[in-house]
Amino acid sequence: MRFVIPTALAGLFVFLMVAMVGAGVYWDTFEEPEEQPINFPHDLHAGNQQLECTTCHLYVEKSKHAGIPPLQICMNCHEQNEAVKGPEIDKMKAYWEKKEPVPWSRIHQVAGHVYFSHKRHIAAGVECESCHGDMTVVKKVKRVRTFQMGFCVSCHRQNNASIDCATCHK
Repeated sequence: MRFVIPTALAGLFVFLMVAMVGAGVYWDTFEEPEEQPINFPHDLHAGNQQLECTTCHLYVEKSKHAGIPPLQICMNCHEQNEAVKGPEIDKMKAYWEKKEPVPWSRIHQVAGHVYFSHKRHIAAGVECESCHGDMTVVKKVKRVRTFQMGFCVSCHRQNNASIDCATCHK
């Protein structure tokens, strides 16, 4: 009987340690950027060039999805500007010449039971960086928010948006 309490405490300690290590591993992999076929420098385009998100993400104001920019958007500038060279531009031009879409890895995604509309959020004045981070300094895009219910509800409360379940849940 005298070993029950110390054994239970030791078991609790081991459980908490495993949980903390697991959370640390999850957070490290959560922050890890996805490998992409082309390393697109958002810091150069959104930062140095000061392009608005809507310059490339054409559908963000019109659709539920912001959409991945079509290669034509890139080529509108890069086809005319031969001074800009490098391996990533060569990769982009190779996809263009083969008439193949770039097989980007999806970075941001909400759960399947959630209805999310970029159009609605942009119309409400929500800035892109509120969810996606500051793209003017990003070399590789990665998730900076969990897009879990707590994050969304906190934002809705701060901005006096509806927190009725039917607003976001299908």
